[in-house]
Amino acid sequence: PAPLVLPSVHELDLFRCFQPVLIHIQMLWELMLLGEPVVVMAPSPTVSSEMVLALTSCLTPLKYCCDYRPYFTIHDSEFKEYTTRTQAPPNIVVGVTNPFFIKMLQHWPHVLRIGELKMSGDLPKQVKVKKLTKLKTLDTKPGNSHFTSIFVSMHLSFLSGIQRKRPSEVQSALLKRHLLELTQSFIIPLEHYMASLMPLQRAITPWKNPPQIRPFRQEDFMKTLEHAGPQLTCILRGDWLGLYRRFFKSPNFDGWYRQRHKEMTQKLEALHLEAICEANIVAWMKDKSEVETVDLVLKLREKLVRARCHHLPVKEEMLQRVNLYIETIIASLPEDLQAVLHHP
Repeated sequence: PAPLVLPSVHELDLFRCFQPVLIHIQMLWELMLLGEPVVVMAPSPTVSSEMVLALTSCLTPLKYCCDYRPYFTIHDSEFKEYTTRTQAPPNIVVGVTNPFFIKMLQHWPHVLRIGELKMSGDLPKQVKVKKLTKLKTLDTKPGNSHFTSIFVSMHLSFLSGIQRKRPSEVQSALLKRHLLELTQSFIIPLEHYMASLMPLQRAITPWKNPPQIRPFRQEDFMKTLEHAGPQLTCILRGDWLGLYRRFFKSPNFDGWYRQRHKEMTQKLEALHLEAICEANIVAWMKDKSEVETVDLVLKLREKLVRARCHHLPVKEEMLQRVNLYIETIIASLPEDLQAVLHHP
């Protein structure tokens, strides 16, 4: 299997990172989901970096496919690009500490200002859960945060479940589970629809190219949400349709779709190899010309190379069987062709 790339070897204390803005965790999740430009203004590089990494990790198991800079300074090469007002800010989360950025990045749509992170434990006193439904901004001691309107209403019982006397590890585990369930509720309908685009296995025959994966049609997907939407697994209520429509325009959807399409294509190739292995190769060769036979040898060799290079989900014995088929086919050809095909 392909190596797993870890974004960081340091495991963040999510509750500690999000503690100053916990009542906006839902909104922050949505901003990350949509790949919105976000500026994190913090008092130190450590706080800046931890908050940016916490934000980009809150979509797990969905991969955050946008750019992010845990600690950005005026000396970075993209400084002019990010501070210009002649074009929209890029899809990126930027962590900064220099007060100069307060003015230079004030045109960005989402600015999050935080103070020094406290030890995990009590909720900040300035966060009033009972006023949550009326809050549009979050007041913390160093300044304000401002966000655009949210799509999904905040789940009050989640915050009420964060109790003050719980250990730090428990608080973080609760927060991780909440974010995981939220992401899964959003992504499961997409996974189900994507799976429906896969050709049926009975349509895969050994001597023809495997059928194509059907195209992803956004409107067709939207029609499935009434009976198979997030409301089935998530008690949150809100404009899920609007959230999906904006998600389709984000780099995160593009990254998710490309990865799923790649996996499905590899699965199709693996199923095609299985079909070839189960076929009667001798019977197929009886009425085939030399050109057709040589063409099959070349195609099977190409499939073997792809299977090994792309780590297709097939067993080694299946690959060995295909290799045996190749040798059987070559042995049926005239000696001059055998010499050519056996030549490295």
